[in-house]
Amino acid sequence: MKKPLSGWGRYPVQECELKRPERYAGLFEEHAPRIARGQGRSYGDAALNGDGLVLLTERVNRLLKFDSERGVLHAESGVTLAELMRCLVPQGWFPRVTPGTQYASLGGCVAADVHGKNHHREGAFSQGVKELVLLTADGKRLRCSPKRNKDAFWATVGGMGLTGVIGEVVLAMRPIETAYLVAEYHPTNHLDETLAYLDDAVFDDEYTVAWIDGMAVGESLGRGVFMRGHHAALSDLSAQIRNSPLEIPGRGAHRIPIDLPGWFLNPLFLQTFNALYYRRQGARQAPFIINYASFFHPLDTIGEWNRLYGRSGFIQYQCVVPSDSGRDVLHAILERLVAQGYGSFLAVLKRFGAEGQGMLSFPKPGYTLAVDIPRPGEKLFALLNERDREVADGGGRVYLAKDARLQPQVFRKMYPRYAEWHRVKRELDPESQFSSTLSRRLLLEEGP
Repeated sequence: MKKPLSGWGRYPVQECELKRPERYAGLFEEHAPRIARGQGRSYGDAALNGDGLVLLTERVNRLLKFDSERGVLHAESGVTLAELMRCLVPQGWFPRVTPGTQYASLGGCVAADVHGKNHHREGAFSQGVKELVLLTADGKRLRCSPKRNKDAFWATVGGMGLTGVIGEVVLAMRPIETAYLVAEYHPTNHLDETLAYLDDAVFDDEYTVAWIDGMAVGESLGRGVFMRGHHAALSDLSAQIRNSPLEIPGRGAHRIPIDLPGWFLNPLFLQTFNALYYRRQGARQAPFIINYASFFHPLDTIGEWNRLYGRSGFIQYQCVVPSDSGRDVLHAILERLVAQGYGSFLAVLKRFGAEGQGMLSFPKPGYTLAVDIPRPGEKLFALLNERDREVADGGGRVYLAKDARLQPQVFRKMYPRYAEWHRVKRELDPESQFSSTLSRRLLLEEGP
C-alpha cells in the first residue's frame, strides 16, 4: 500500500510504500530496502523513505516477560511507553527515562536514544537498555548489549534505525512508591536567570526543565518558568489519594478535529497565550502534587495537537550547546527567530549531563533548546542554516530525531563519531538495505 506519510511535524510529506506485519515473524519476511517506523513520533524525515518501503512495527507490541524482583522488562519493539506504564506503574515500576510523549515505541526510543527531564542525572534512554535483538540485513537475529556485540549496540542506539530493525528490547525500570510527583515552579525574568535556575544546586531535582516564552524580546528575552519535580513518597500524598497511590485519574481526551488555518498562530495569539501561560504557571511556586502523566506528558491530552500548525506543518529545531560557550548561541537563536517572525509557544530548555556511548546519540553536556517553528520554507531554512553553523562552531549539535533540513557537511562536524558509526553500519548492512530519507539527505551511506 502506497500513501503519503510524514513525521510528527507533518513536514516533509512523501509517498511511501507501507507494510505492517501482524506478528513478530513478519519483520523477517521483507528484505527490500526499508526503514522501520514505530508510532511516527520523530518530527522530521527519519522514519520516511520516499518512494521506498516503510516497515510499520506498531502491531509487534507484546510484553514478553517482566522480572518483578529486579524490575526488568523484556518486550517487543512496538510496545509504547503508554502501554508499558499502563501495565507496570500499578505494580510500582516506572521507566528510568521518558521523553515528552508516552506514545513513542520502545524501538523508536532506542533508535533516537531519547532523553527526558532527568538527563543531568540519569542520562539518555540507552542507560536503561540491557539488551537488544537486532534484525540485520542478512536476516539474522543479533543479540547485542553494552557487553555483547557492543559495537552493534552503540551504533544502533541513536542510529535512527539504519543498522537494522530493532525487534526486542530488554529494559531496566525504576521502583516508585506512587504514581505522583512533588513539583515546584518558578518564573524567570530573562535567559540568564532561566539558565541560573537550571544550574543552581539548590533548585536541582530528579527532573528539571524550563518552558521558554518564545515571543519575549529585549530584556525579557528567554524568560520562562523553571519546573522541577521528584517522585512522591507515600507520605507526600493527601489522605484522599493515599489509598490508591499507584493509580491516577483518567484524563479527558481532547482532539484537534481539523487542520487549523495558517493565520491561527499569529503573533498576537502567541503573545497572548505565552503571557497567560507565564503568569499562570509561574504562580505555582509552592510545592504541589501532580500525577506523572500531567507532569511528563501534558501535550498527550490533546490528540493530534500537531494539527494546530495547519497543513504546512512545522519544524522543531532542537540543539545542544556546551554550558561555557552556549549562552550567546541560545540568545542569538531566540532573538533572531522572533525578529524574523518565527516566535513560538512551544519552546523548552533543559540541562544535559554526561555524554553517553551511542555513536550518533544527541545529548552531550550543556543546555538543550527545543523550539517548534511554523511555516517551513526556504526563508526559515536559511535562518536555521546560520544557527546550525553557530551551534557547530560552538561544539554543539542538532537532534536527528527532530531534524528535516540539516546539511551533510554540518552534520559531520556536529557528530565526530560518524566515521566509527559508518564502519559498523557497513559491517552490518554492506548494501544499505536500511535507508531513509534522512540518511540519503545527510549522505550517510557515502561515508566520512
